[in-house]
Amino acid sequence: MKRPHLSKIVTSFVQWFDAEYVDPNNATPVGDLDRINWVRCLPFVILHLGCLAVFWVGWSWLAVQTALALYVVRMFAITGIYHRYFSHRTFRTSRWAQFAFAILGASSVQRGPLWWAVNHRNHHRYSDTAADPHSPVLHGFWRSHAGWFMSTRHYKTDYRRISDFARFPELVWLNRFDKAVPAALAVALYLSGFWLERAAPSLGVTGLQLFVWGFVLSTTVLFHATASINSVAHLIGRRRYDTGDDSRNNFLLALLTLGEGWHNNHHQHMACTRQGFYWWEIDLTYYGLKLLSWTGLIWDLKPVPAKAYDPAEQLRSEPMASAL
Repeated sequence: MKRPHLSKIVTSFVQWFDAEYVDPNNATPVGDLDRINWVRCLPFVILHLGCLAVFWVGWSWLAVQTALALYVVRMFAITGIYHRYFSHRTFRTSRWAQFAFAILGASSVQRGPLWWAVNHRNHHRYSDTAADPHSPVLHGFWRSHAGWFMSTRHYKTDYRRISDFARFPELVWLNRFDKAVPAALAVALYLSGFWLERAAPSLGVTGLQLFVWGFVLSTTVLFHATASINSVAHLIGRRRYDTGDDSRNNFLLALLTLGEGWHNNHHQHMACTRQGFYWWEIDLTYYGLKLLSWTGLIWDLKPVPAKAYDPAEQLRSEPMASAL
């Protein structure tokens, strides 16, 4: 294996802080575009290794509750904001609320809202074809789950595919410096735990403990739950509609991701806010968005079209796979 050139290492390091940084004199060869850039992805690796620190910092009820709360809130930010708003525009909101929502989504450490939306739009455009960024059918489980975004090919944001939101400079800034919000959250958690350790020692929490549980562990689990929609939801579950791809409905994934597991429904009617089309298809993200609409923060939620319930539109010949 060739040793990476020093300038490439420097470029990868700078991209930890500035996702738009490109060295014009150091273009990646076409043959290397699909290789994992381990230098750029080192923080992602460290995040996973950091989960082992729970055995060192111990636990407290506050730390565990913080981890769970941040998982739920940030999962909602990914599913309701990054996905159903920025990727599909299934409802409307004001510019200031749009930016506030984007900041909340950025805290999930799944890069900027424009990058996320571009790649998801490409997923729908080329679903389960060679151009799909993360098809487990064609590229394998590991590649679809995590390997795709660790490569150079899918690192840059194609602003041509997100021109509707790229006109907002605050979103472009947030997309470029996508580590700013996660870094602020990590520092806030550590400082909060540090203060509580002295102000309320009976809670048994420390700065490192709150950081490890609330940021490191919660973020890692959040990533893999989200990524399971790219991988597992195209391999295991039921297919109600013949969408031309292998998207599937999976009850367990729907619970873990607040409703994203109704993936086959979504691929058939991606423009509607709700993804669980029937009352028994639990879609917590939709319920949350519905509540927000009552406050006036968001409006014009797009309904499930009537044709979605037409038996003629649903699969008849293909036997249903078992759903988890």
